[in-house]
Amino acid sequence: MFTGSITALITPFRNGKVDEDAFAKLIERQIAEGTNGLVPCGTTGESPTLSHDEHRRVTEICIEVAKKRVPVIAGCGSNSTDEAIGLMEHAQKAGADAALIVTPYYNKPTQEGLYQHFKALHDAVPLPIIIYNIPGRSVVDMTVDTMARLNNDLPRIIGVKDATGDVARATRQRRACGPDFLMLSGEDITALGFNAHGGRGCISVTSNVAPKLCAEFQAATLKGDFAKALQLQDKLAVLHDAMFVETSPGPVKYAASLLGLCAPDMRLPMAPVSERTREVVKSTLHAVGLLG
Repeated sequence: MFTGSITALITPFRNGKVDEDAFAKLIERQIAEGTNGLVPCGTTGESPTLSHDEHRRVTEICIEVAKKRVPVIAGCGSNSTDEAIGLMEHAQKAGADAALIVTPYYNKPTQEGLYQHFKALHDAVPLPIIIYNIPGRSVVDMTVDTMARLNNDLPRIIGVKDATGDVARATRQRRACGPDFLMLSGEDITALGFNAHGGRGCISVTSNVAPKLCAEFQAATLKGDFAKALQLQDKLAVLHDAMFVETSPGPVKYAASLLGLCAPDMRLPMAPVSERTREVVKSTLHAVGLLG
């Protein structure tokens, strides 16, 4: 159910508010161009600067527009366990198919703290949970042993979005957690190698602007057609690099604005991207054939 190209959706803003119309159109474009799943309110969606009401509304819009055509994995993470439970409760009532839960940032919990956090969420809300392991942003790194312990003890801990950038982790996690444990890459540029190690998809930033290419790439890897996947990887690689030439989601939001999908607006402390970044993003969109 949760495989292939899954988009970590941007949250469009206009005049300081969530642009609901642009968000709905963005979702329709994703589904029309072959995206296999949607993640609202993740890192790319600027969830840390959404109010609680906005967070819930963005999740609701995504579920309403998707209409079960593709699964919705709602971002529900927080560094407060009680707050994460509240977001999960809302997501479940709204009709989400799963919850994406980031390892608690800033608090810097121990491995036991991570285990107890995810156990509390699992026991509180009957929604499948995908662990979001992104030590570059959250500072803490969930070990393979802790992941295996969660997977073995708690049936609704179903997988991981791995944003460590370490392709070898996929093999270690698969061996420790078993073949049914869902592994999704959280880094576009390493998704090819990650899938070769047993991954089954990517929660992608780039697919915000190139959903069709990303879906074709993921489909090729999942069919075992790595020759075709490598061709698509070479085409997408410059785009992946451009989306991270500055802190995400700055570049991808600017790219989306060039494609007429939404305004490039972000919220402080995210500042507008530099002129150099704008030049890189624009030239890359031209080179890949997304911008005429």
